[in-house]
Amino acid sequence: MRLTQATNYSIRVLLYCAVNPDRPSRVADIAATFDMSETHLFKILKVLVDHKFIETIRGRHGGLKLGRPAEEIKLGDVIAATEESFQMAECFSEDGHKDCPLILSCEYNRVLREALGAFFAVLDRYTVADIAKDRSMLRSALGIDDLLRPALASA
Repeated sequence: MRLTQATNYSIRVLLYCAVNPDRPSRVADIAATFDMSETHLFKILKVLVDHKFIETIRGRHGGLKLGRPAEEIKLGDVIAATEESFQMAECFSEDGHKDCPLILSCEYNRVLREALGAFFAVLDRYTVADIAKDRSMLRSALGIDDLLRPALASA
């Protein structure tokens, strides 16, 4: 199984906001950090906002912040919200299995469902806070501290 780019970016956005809790994260900064267009980022943000993983703040000093504490955002929930489908084989779908002559005697579907359950069981053990533990290293890698320097210099 392979996760989509949108899911990958969703996790990145949540990490960005998790390591930058002291001020709203700007869309332009996040898009530049991950070398993506703001238009593409807005599509990703819609899902994150709809599921209350991210909250938007309007106004001059607005931006994005986590919609709830990082300790409450399970990776499994984010991935379930951002992926369109987990059909690992055609027999996962309600109507796809009709073409398979083995459907009544094959255990493949059951094994794949068990594997998918194990996948989510592991992801549900971890939160955004767990993967954002080394806050200072992540802030440096994301260039967040560099973004603050011009503001501090002009103050």
